[in-house]
Amino acid sequence: MKVIIAIDSFKGCLTSKEANEAAAEGIRMAYPDAEIVEVPVSDGGEGYMEAFHAAIGGRLEEVTVRDPLMRPIKAKYLLHNDMAVIEIAQASGLTLLTKEERNPMVATSYGTGQLVADAVSKGAKHIIVGLGGSATSDAGIGMLRALIESLPPTPSNRRGEWRQQRIWNDIEIFKDITFTIASDVNNPLYGEKGAAHVFAPQKGATPEMVLRLDERARKFAEVSAKHFGYDRSQMAGAGAAGGLGYAFLQYLNAKSMSGIQLLLDTIKFKEMAKDADLIITGEGAADRQTLMGKLPMGILEQAGSVPVVLIAGRISDSEELLEAGFAQVKCINPPGIPLEEAMRKEVAKQNIRKIWRFKEI
Repeated sequence: MKVIIAIDSFKGCLTSKEANEAAAEGIRMAYPDAEIVEVPVSDGGEGYMEAFHAAIGGRLEEVTVRDPLMRPIKAKYLLHNDMAVIEIAQASGLTLLTKEERNPMVATSYGTGQLVADAVSKGAKHIIVGLGGSATSDAGIGMLRALIESLPPTPSNRRGEWRQQRIWNDIEIFKDITFTIASDVNNPLYGEKGAAHVFAPQKGATPEMVLRLDERARKFAEVSAKHFGYDRSQMAGAGAAGGLGYAFLQYLNAKSMSGIQLLLDTIKFKEMAKDADLIITGEGAADRQTLMGKLPMGILEQAGSVPVVLIAGRISDSEELLEAGFAQVKCINPPGIPLEEAMRKEVAKQNIRKIWRFKEI
């Protein structure tokens, strides 16, 4: 019996690797002779870099960059031959700030630009950017500024000078680098469904800030469109990571892909699953939104005829999930368990292990 385990992180509780390990331990209790393949996964947010590292190898580069409030921090990215994988949460993530520090009016994506610049300086020609968990809503202006300031000074590129014209003049040096943004966010840059209105409140924005952020993004897009002769602000994914998606699409000619599909294609998941008897996937909370391109759906779509069991800490809309094609849908937690208790790492691990004892998979 071959079982593939590919569970997303339980945010604030377990990493993908930890959840996979717990499920593997439980399966071995029930099926001691099973062949178990653990696949760390992510849809572009937390753990994306580590998932690629586990799949393809390479080395993790650690550099000093600026966090969302321009404080120096250590951040990592993956370098594998001439490909780099950058997880923007490493430098521009919401988890880098306390609740009191959250303010998307001042939070910057500058540190992400520093990671990109470092990767390019070390030979990266193909860069994958996981756009999840950002603290910013600056339309990627901070990232672009860091790219320009990483260049050697020239008469047209004077350090300390920041003008829109400099972006246009100097960003050309990156035209031979291919960028792929990995995100399952389809929102445009601005408007009612844009980055500010949909995502900025959870990053600390007040209603007044939301309006100002949205207007700032709109003006930046208008000026940029006049220069380039095209406007990518309304493309799916432009609103990802506070508009970082837009900056990559508009200025660096990036292509956008589903984060989980990109990862699964890279590791050749379909081939891996061909001779499997069962696939286990999961996430912290599963409901009808799971069906809208989230990680478990990516697994299901590449599973072929292999049955896929979905586990989660909280489950709603079970019938819809089953109708979508999951063979079983299981909640790991016993009824009535307090959320604080369920979120404890060791409790979550134990509940994942125990679920295989009571019901055949």
